[in-house]
Amino acid sequence: MTTALMFSGQGAQKVGMGKDLYENSEIARSLYDKADEILGWKLTEVSFEGPQEALTETKVCQVALFVHGYAVYEIMKSQGKLDDVKIAMGLSLGEVTAMTAAGVFDFETGLKVVAERGRLMQEACEATDGSMAAVIGVERDAVAAFCEEMDVEMANLNCPGQIVISGESGKIAAAVEAGKERGFRRIMELDVAGAYHSRLMEPARADFAAFLAGIEFKAPQLTVLTNTTGKVISEPDAIREALVKQVVSSVLWEDCIVSAAGEGADLFWELGVGGVLKGQVKRTNRAWANASFETWADLRA
Repeated sequence: MTTALMFSGQGAQKVGMGKDLYENSEIARSLYDKADEILGWKLTEVSFEGPQEALTETKVCQVALFVHGYAVYEIMKSQGKLDDVKIAMGLSLGEVTAMTAAGVFDFETGLKVVAERGRLMQEACEATDGSMAAVIGVERDAVAAFCEEMDVEMANLNCPGQIVISGESGKIAAAVEAGKERGFRRIMELDVAGAYHSRLMEPARADFAAFLAGIEFKAPQLTVLTNTTGKVISEPDAIREALVKQVVSSVLWEDCIVSAAGEGADLFWELGVGGVLKGQVKRTNRAWANASFETWADLRA
């Protein structure tokens, strides 16, 4: 078997995530305590106790999902369960987790990268009036043409028939109404803080580029894929550029899944919260084996 690891993106977070890992694993406890120290605030308290409103803030949930996903990775690695892993990828911020697992940078650096990413994206959200909407059951080409017409952008292409669009709040609201009038199977506005993966994130992209210029990137030890193209990426400078571009570009997640299978993956393991990515693999191709690992019980099975 060739295993591909998948790491969660923003929106998967929930209060209590990681608490049982912290209580049962010295590896997880060390990572969470180190994160509290580096961040200068108690990620452990917000992750384990909430409230949900605080955990959902962009600058908080991105680091919470990063530390949780990486803790699951390190625990499974120590258990000898990852010997068949050849591929790593992540949805949006999860791509930073994947790059950390692949050795592009260490945990401390990855944490700082995702913390700055989250901070800058939250600032961009607060400085703009953006929104997002889910479009269900409509072909990719049709959504692309619809977005061009409505002057919004495709933010996430998650799996067949599941696309998220992003842009200015007024234009997203108009797009939702237009989609309903045209008989889209389902189109609904999402409860988000801003227009992620759209041109409204440009201030975050520019500042993130400046920040990453000072970070050393190493060649990945696993095959890694980038959301920006849905394809394999290997050169350190190209990975840096892709992480910068990803802030404002479409997340081609379905393409990443398909590309991983093309690279030989016949087992997809989600190291994250909620089983969302596992479900997207199923909707892409039901023949591909998959599993999700989130809690201590999952890891002890």
